[in-house]
Amino acid sequence: MKKEFKCIMPANLGLLEQKLTTEEINYLWKCIENKKESYKHKLAGNIHESYILKDENDWFYQNTLIPLCNLYADQYKNVGKNIPGNNTHPYFLYNFWVNYQRENEFNPIHEHSGIYSFVIWMKIPTYHWDQNRNPISVNSNSPRISSFSFHYTNILGEICEHVYEMSPEMEGTIVFFPSKLNHCVYPFFNCKEERISISGNIALNTDIKLILNEI
Repeated sequence: MKKEFKCIMPANLGLLEQKLTTEEINYLWKCIENKKESYKHKLAGNIHESYILKDENDWFYQNTLIPLCNLYADQYKNVGKNIPGNNTHPYFLYNFWVNYQRENEFNPIHEHSGIYSFVIWMKIPTYHWDQNRNPISVNSNSPRISSFSFHYTNILGEICEHVYEMSPEMEGTIVFFPSKLNHCVYPFFNCKEERISISGNIALNTDIKLILNEI
């Protein structure tokens, strides 16, 4: 008699990945065109340029990010729910910036501030398969040149990776994740074009004036 068994998968958090619409992408390019002051001194990246972006009239937050917050809560959980004050303070787009990464530059493993974070790949000038033909990567068990990688621990406490292999096909993709999830960006080589990406953080709005206006 064949014995029955169950596969038990303990609850865990994850990622949301979504292709943006043409309208969203065009809006983001307009934000980049009107970029503000340098943001490089606030970031972990060993990259040449980063600039603050302005989300005019909260268009991107309202149309793209709030739906992703709600979807994340539906699929996993509301990450900010257990933070004191969550029932009083709403989410808001805490910061929003564009990165220009050149060859040999990288972003070391780090986490973000806030509740949720996101990355959007706007321009990827290299192909992962081509970059990893580099002699330093050939025959490697972990070909990571030009990749984006999340780092987390599994049920055994082992450090694991979820890797995005960067190529132009990833342009226009947003990945939405809890801000405390560690991640890094590996360097690419032998390409004079810049990689352009957008990042941002969603946090709790603790502005007392906002709270008083709602009472």
